[in-house]
Amino acid sequence: MELKVVPLDIPTNSNLILGQSHFIKTVEDLHEILVGISPQVKFGIAFCEASGPCLIRVTGNDQDLQAVATKNAEAIAAGHSFVIFMREAYPINFLNAVKQCPEVCTIYCATANPVQVIVAETDQGSGILGVVDGFSPTGVESAEDVATRHSLLRQIGYKC
Repeated sequence: MELKVVPLDIPTNSNLILGQSHFIKTVEDLHEILVGISPQVKFGIAFCEASGPCLIRVTGNDQDLQAVATKNAEAIAAGHSFVIFMREAYPINFLNAVKQCPEVCTIYCATANPVQVIVAETDQGSGILGVVDGFSPTGVESAEDVATRHSLLRQIGYKC
C-alpha cells in the first residue's frame, strides 16, 4: 500500500464538497439536489465510478467548474468518490440535502480552504482515508474574536 497526499485545486471564490457514495446514479441525483435548492448556483460535479467501465462521470451548469471538478477527481482517483465545486452559493445550504441523498455514504469536507486529500493506493485501487482542511489553530479566540465572529454571521445572514 502507498499513501499519497493529493492537494486539491480550488478556484478563487468557490467552495467544494468532497464525499463518497455507492452508485452511478449519484452524479444525477447530486445535480438535481443542487439546482432544486438554488437555481442560481454555478457548479460542477465529478464522480469516480468504481465498477464497470470505471469512468469519471461529470455534470453541472458551469463548464469551468466541471473542468476543475474533473481535474480534481482525476488527481484523487478513488472509487465512488465525488467532488462538487460551486460558486454563488455556500456548502452549508446544500449539505443536509447532499447527506440525505440515498447514495451518499460520507462527506469528508465542505470548504473553501486549501485541502489535501490523504489517499491510500493498493493493487485494487485507491480510497480516501481523510482530508486536511485548511490550517492548524494558532490560538484560542479572544472576546474581540468572538464579537467579530458574531458580527460576520449576522452580516452574511446566518444569524439574526
